[in-house]
Amino acid sequence: MSGVVLNLSDTGLAGTLLVLGGARSGKSRLAEACLTALSGPRLYVATGRAWDEEMGARIAQHKSARAHAGWQTVEEPLDVPDVLEQHAHMPVLLDCLTLWLTNLLLEEQDVEAYSARLLQSLSTRLAPTVLVGNEVGLGIVPDNALARRFRDEAGTLHQKLAAQVGRVMFVAAGLPMVLKDHKPA
Repeated sequence: MSGVVLNLSDTGLAGTLLVLGGARSGKSRLAEACLTALSGPRLYVATGRAWDEEMGARIAQHKSARAHAGWQTVEEPLDVPDVLEQHAHMPVLLDCLTLWLTNLLLEEQDVEAYSARLLQSLSTRLAPTVLVGNEVGLGIVPDNALARRFRDEAGTLHQKLAAQVGRVMFVAAGLPMVLKDHKPA
């Protein structure tokens, strides 16, 4: 998985990698490896919330693992675009878009407005950015309105990002597949 290298001369949307995959596909490991290869400080933007004990334990485990690997962590469930703008000169890993989307939906925020702000903040970044998201559209149609809206919003967000960013990868069974690799002229 360490074969993916980000071009440090790419900035803004061209310097952004979108990593999609299913749960436990290896997408976060790939995303971390992409930025761990870079020297200097890097930021991990964590969007998950500890809604229960089990999730709290997962978050604590991830934070502990990152602390020893030289990551700075910002936990931000909603204002992700602001964090990206505040750290425009620092390589950033955002994990994950679908937890961020969940937070927006549960807080009854304007998903379209936040998505537009996310794209805007990515376009002004001066350092590489890696975004992680769960591909949730490969299964059956959910049985309730909120789950269907979540699936639809996630698909729309991923499509908007994939159309604009420089690189897109899909991970299955720990194997990365390049879906898009924009090579600037």
